[in-house]
Amino acid sequence: MTLYAQPNTAFLEVAPPFSPDESSADSTPALLMLLVDELAHGVLVVTAPGRILHANQAARRELDRAAVLGVERGELRVLMPADAKAFQNAMAKAIAGKRGLIKLAADGVDFTLALIPLQRQAGISCDRIALVLSRVGVGESGVFGAFARNHGLTHTEEQVLALLCRCLSTPEIAIQMKVAVSTVRSHVRSLCAKTASSGVRELVNRVAILPPIAPLPLGQIH
Repeated sequence: MTLYAQPNTAFLEVAPPFSPDESSADSTPALLMLLVDELAHGVLVVTAPGRILHANQAARRELDRAAVLGVERGELRVLMPADAKAFQNAMAKAIAGKRGLIKLAADGVDFTLALIPLQRQAGISCDRIALVLSRVGVGESGVFGAFARNHGLTHTEEQVLALLCRCLSTPEIAIQMKVAVSTVRSHVRSLCAKTASSGVRELVNRVAILPPIAPLPLGQIH
């Protein structure tokens, strides 16, 4: 498996969107594929040599973005040489049946990748590895908006909450939103009151544990 390659600007035929026909719509594989497509986390299943067997919608977007991972002729590629060694080691352990967790970074983009061997059997190399990508941020859940509506948050409070979830401090949020620090603190107090949170830590944790559902496409938001 060639682990390092230059980013490819064209997305190369990785697991096209799944469209079950009428006869297979209720089969377990069909339902599982539909379910995985709704996750905010990118999920791929690859062979030991790196051939991509399946990629959900979030994973396809990440591959198409070609910031850290890419695809070439149906095979997974790590786009930065500095990441290739860590990925190669983690893949070797996964093939041996051991789970792994590595951090990849490129062009200021950091995310964590979990490697999970599938169909593990003692003494037998695993040829199917699941790769689970971290989300861009805890505010990327498709239920983030529902959380805001359920607690009666204003649009501005929702913006402040999203920035808090990105670990920005109150002064940093004030600079980004071009408002006074006191205004941000007022919004934070309101957020904590509306969500019955004792402080920012509990507030952010409430968002962090929301179900990892992918956001709806703009045309499908109700």
